[in-house]
Parts: sequence; C-alpha cells; structure tokens
Amino acid sequence: MNRRNVRNRQFLLTGMVVLGIAGGCSIHTPAIADAVQTANEIRQEATRTNADAAGRALPLLSSWNTGHSPRVRGIDPAFQVGLIEAGHHVLPSFAFPSPGGTATEPDKIHSYYEVPLRRVAELRLPLTLVSTQWERLLTSEEAYFNLPAGENPNVVTPEGEVLKKVSPFGPVKHWREVGARWASSPLIKQLQEWYPDPPQVILLSNNEHARLRWRDVETDARYLEKYGKGRDDDFKRKVIGDGWIERYRALQEGMREALVAPSWRERAAFIGYDAFGTQVMGRWPGWTTYAQHSPGRIDPNPLMWDGGSPSYYTDDWNSSTDFRVMSPQVETMNWVFMQKQALALNPNFRFDLSIWDGQEFDSERASKYQPKPDFYRSLGQTYGPQRYAGLAQFGLWMLRPRVLREYRGWQNDLKAMEPYFLALAGSVDRIYRNEKLQSFWRRGMLVANNAHPHPYQSGIPEEYKTAERWFLLDTNLDPPRPWKLDTEIPVFSLALVSGDQGNRKWLVYAHSPVQDRKAVEIMVPGYGPITVDVPVAGAFYEVDEATKKTSPVDGGTIIQKPE
Repeated sequence: MNRRNVRNRQFLLTGMVVLGIAGGCSIHTPAIADAVQTANEIRQEATRTNADAAGRALPLLSSWNTGHSPRVRGIDPAFQVGLIEAGHHVLPSFAFPSPGGTATEPDKIHSYYEVPLRRVAELRLPLTLVSTQWERLLTSEEAYFNLPAGENPNVVTPEGEVLKKVSPFGPVKHWREVGARWASSPLIKQLQEWYPDPPQVILLSNNEHARLRWRDVETDARYLEKYGKGRDDDFKRKVIGDGWIERYRALQEGMREALVAPSWRERAAFIGYDAFGTQVMGRWPGWTTYAQHSPGRIDPNPLMWDGGSPSYYTDDWNSSTDFRVMSPQVETMNWVFMQKQALALNPNFRFDLSIWDGQEFDSERASKYQPKPDFYRSLGQTYGPQRYAGLAQFGLWMLRPRVLREYRGWQNDLKAMEPYFLALAGSVDRIYRNEKLQSFWRRGMLVANNAHPHPYQSGIPEEYKTAERWFLLDTNLDPPRPWKLDTEIPVFSLALVSGDQGNRKWLVYAHSPVQDRKAVEIMVPGYGPITVDVPVAGAFYEVDEATKKTSPVDGGTIIQKPE
C-alpha cells in the first residue's frame, strides 16, 4: 500500500515551484543573535557523529511537505527560514529539482529557491532536498524500459515480459546513469553556486518505487539463470538484499560524482523513506513475507543507505490508532534492537523518524480514506495538536532519531498544517531549552520492561527471540492480559535511566491519548511505583533513587503560532 501516493505524483515537474516569501503566515523575527544561536545549534547537531563524545545528537524538525504545490501554500523554505529565525530547530528542506528541470520561470525560482537558500547560506545551515524515488526513471523512461532483456534494469520474466518494477539482478550501470542525471540538472548546479559550502546536504528519497520482492524472486529470469528454483527463503532474502545494496549504492555514487561543488560531494548523505526494518515484526504469521531478514541481518537497508526515515504512522488506510495495541508506540518498539544492529552494520547510519497522524487536509485523499482524527471523533474522542504532540514525544524518546520528519501531502494547505507542525516544534525545542532533558537524550538508557513480552510474537526468528522488544511501563490502569490488537491502552509511558545503582535517576515520559488522567501509578523497573498526573500532551518526571523523590521536569505546553 502506497502510504503517500498524493506526494508521489511529482515533486518538481519542470524544475519550478511557487510561493516563496510572500503570503501565508506572519513569522516573528527576533534579534539576529538569536537566529545565529539557533542556526549554530542546528548545524552542531546535524553534523554530530553517532560516536560523538557528547552523546546522541539532539533532534531536528523537518517536513516531507516542501511547499511546491502551485495551488496552495505549504511548508515552503521561506516559512521554514522564518521558524528558524523565530528560534525553532528546523532542518531546512527544499524540493529536489527534476533531472530535466530548467529555470523557465525565474521569478518562481527566485522566490522559492534563491531568496531562502541565500539566507540558509548566511546562517551556514545544513539543508535537505526532498525527492521522489530516483530509480523510477529506469521504469518510466522508454530508453531503459525497452532495452533488450539482458540489458534491462527491470524485472524480465522467463517468458520475456518486462515488468514495471526494477530488478536487483539487472545491469548496475543504468543505476549509476540515472543517479548522475538527477544531480546534474541546471537548477541543481545553480543551487550549488548559491550555496557552495553547506555543512551537510541530505538527499532524501521517497523510496517507494515498485521493485522485485523476495517472495516473487523466481519470476525474474536472471535470478533463475543464476540460482535456479527451490532455494529457501533466507537465501532469497539474502541475495535480493545484496543486489539492492550494490544498485542503490551505485545510484548514489552516480549522484555524488555529478555534484559540482566539492562540499556537496563530500557532505552528501542519502536517506530513504522506510529504509529500515519492519515495525510489524511478529504481528501476524505473514509478516515475514514483507520483511528482508536473513541470518545475521534483520534488514539490508543500513548497507543500502546512509540513513533511513521509517514511518511512525497512524495510517488512514488501516486500523492503527494512538490508543490501542495496534499503534505506532507499540509496533516501533521492534526498532530498538534493530537500531543497534544497524549501527553495527553501518556506524554512520542516520536514523530519522517520519511521523503522520493519518490526517490529510486534502479533500481528494479524505474522499478515499477516513482521516484518523475523524475516526477518533466518531468514538466521542477529541483530537488536536496536543494529542499529536503526546504521540510524537513517545516516539521521540523511545527511538531518539536525528530528525523528526512530518508527512503531509503536497497539496495540503499551510493554515491547516501549521498548528500541528508547531506542536512538533514545541516537542523538539523543549529538549534544547531543558538541561535535564538534554542530558537524558544524549546519554540515558532506555529501560526495558521484562515483566511482559511484546504482544507481537508470531514467527519471531530464532536469533531475535531474546531481543529486548518491550518498553511500555506497567500502570494501574492497564487492561487485563493477554492483549489483542484492539485492546485499549489508557496510558503510554517509558523510562530512560542514568547513573550507577544507588544513585540512579530515571526520566519517565507518559501520555494519555484519550483524556487527561490524574494520579496514575506507573511502575519504574529497578525503582518501583510512582504516582503522577498524565495529560494528553504528555509530561516528563525525574525519579531520584537517592532522595526517593519524583519531580516534574518540563510538563511542556504546546507552542503557539507567533504573533
């Protein structure tokens, strides 16, 4: 299921977008010194290595919506720059120009790219170029799709039919070619002239192009020619993963080599949407048909990409919610051990997190699927930015990504999106302004709850059966076990710990999606029960082993739109 098909139509049809400085929202601009300080913090955290002596990089906020719609204003670069100047920790993002794009409308190029990019350059900020999937040219362009079977980069069946999905067994050279085309357009070269020395350039792929799945590998004639029929599933997943590693890295190297500015070549990092292991591990027996695990490797993506941005979504097309077992909070607990393996495979792997609340401010999408907030309201619940922030902070503190990247469709209007984006800004900015939160983010250890197994236990591979996968803390409001997918969880809470035994401190985060709750008892492993209030927007508490005291850290109010 394509979860962002609205965004996939085309990021930049002719290298042009609209809306820049004019129109939309009023952004308060503080003293230049404040903007410089914020920019310094953004740069420092964006470029911090995974092995930095200071600990984990603090998170930054970004968006999949880059405001390139000709119909409505979105979260365009000018709006993002305004937020940075107002003191918010936003990673600037622009639409990636299409490979054939030319500056046929200079005024739009000026307002969308040049003006905000020059300000980004003045502040020496890192930047992101957000793109459709680069390899789609291998299928969409006749010059590749009509190649003879032996030269075709797409799947060729034993009967000689070419399918509209790329193959991990076709020639590698075509992947390098299309990479070079994406990075050599006139507009890409112009961007490098306007900002030749950024501290970091993230090249972000939508990464949803149709490709051969391991379960269908015997439909590829070149696979059969090389390996024959009847191989076991682990073998199939391994060889198909190896094939993708070679081809995606070739595509990326083609892009890197085509960049003309040395700093862009040296500092480019390639990030793929959902380029990470599956969060649905164990939900039902068929989950393995969607996974790419083989012995010693839960997923090949850390070797295919410099980073991944998997989805922490309450999708509008399935039963996922923010208040039941089938939720992003529960499912993404599977990623904790996968993060550790990803860094073992690729110590430089950048883990980001894409978030979506199942809400589209676009009538076309809403006509096909019920927006998740509408579903909540049909149950008599309320929904707004505070509840969204509560959900976001649980994912932030469990997974501690480098970037929290919100998904909104490319035709969504800024007025509707803004309160929710600002709620995320508040969740990120809070960490920068609070020394205790910073300390736990950088060095705290996530606390496993070994009193219970993860509720997803179907078909777990033998080598991962003992992996820690359950981090939800017990509360006095928990429903009786065993839990089913539709079991409601009143309070979601987790803990990070620091210090040595006898002098430990825990940071407890808790949120209650449906309603504010008073005097909730939460069991902190290694310490015991604490009793705290848990609001919809979430709250933080520090537990001190030496003093036996629990104190609020930063209850956090949702950030409001600047006047």
